[in-house]
Amino acid sequence: MGLPFPRVHRSCLGQVAMTSQSQGVHQLLQAEKRAKDKLEEAKNGKRKRLKQAKEEAMAEIDQYRMEREKEFRLRESKIMGSQSNVSDEVEEQTRQKIQELNRSYNQCMESVTVQLLSMVCDMKPEIHVNYRVTN
Repeated sequence: MGLPFPRVHRSCLGQVAMTSQSQGVHQLLQAEKRAKDKLEEAKNGKRKRLKQAKEEAMAEIDQYRMEREKEFRLRESKIMGSQSNVSDEVEEQTRQKIQELNRSYNQCMESVTVQLLSMVCDMKPEIHVNYRVTN
């Protein structure tokens, strides 16, 4: 009984086996390269999404910070504005009081000076009521 297949030389069989093995290895290497590329592409996509999310978060933070600073400046201007109004009112009242005191001083100065001089200069010698003469 003979083999239905033609006889092939052993060296040819080795070459066929080597060729199929190298093709398999080549296919595995290509599959591995495609997997690495997909993995790198996924990593890059994730990196881009994280960067974009970070930028968006920073933009939101900046917007929130600007809103809060605006509110603070508004409140500060209201408080400082009312304080400056109060200080202006106090200064005006102080000026008015000083002017009033100066007017009063000028009006009464002469009469007080005359009264003081009369008390000092017009002496009337009198004996004190509690004085007892002892002989």
